[in-house]
Amino acid sequence: MEGQEIAKHLPQGAVHQGLALKIDEPESLSIAELAASNDGFLVMLDQITDPQNIGAIFRSAAAFGAKGVILQDRHAPALTGVLAKTAVGAVDKVPYARVVNLSRALEELADLGWRAVALAGEAEQTLDEVLDGAPTVLVLGSEGEGVRRLVAEHCDVLGKIPMPGGFESLNVSAAAAIALYEASKPRGKAAV
Repeated sequence: MEGQEIAKHLPQGAVHQGLALKIDEPESLSIAELAASNDGFLVMLDQITDPQNIGAIFRSAAAFGAKGVILQDRHAPALTGVLAKTAVGAVDKVPYARVVNLSRALEELADLGWRAVALAGEAEQTLDEVLDGAPTVLVLGSEGEGVRRLVAEHCDVLGKIPMPGGFESLNVSAAAAIALYEASKPRGKAAV
């Protein structure tokens, strides 16, 4: 097939190099499967819908050793196309779970011994102050709205990224990279 013929079978604007494959999305795990190790950290995305941001978050999750990513069923794109391209292989490396209700997922995780930390600019404490080495779910919200009220109420604590430069917020994928780096540092009981 010629390049123009391949382009007809791809989404508008998709870039190819003379080859296109159609693959299924990797298989979603349950919350219990994702949290089975009961150590490290997970990432939960609250209504983040931009595939490039989610792809970049998966890439950071892989780079900093996250145990998995939790997405909503209805408010998150498939882990294919531009998302998979942005993730540069991380969607195949980082396990994930799709859930209907994030609040219920946080309740289940709490029952399994996980602590939930929501990123919020209005938090009084920094991430460094609230992370303690316990198994942790980092909850990230959409740009603009942030973590929704009901989801935040199911979190144990809010934490912020200190920004002495004067900006109020960061792109969610940039904030995720910083939060994942902070969560990957040894601390508390987990510190050696």
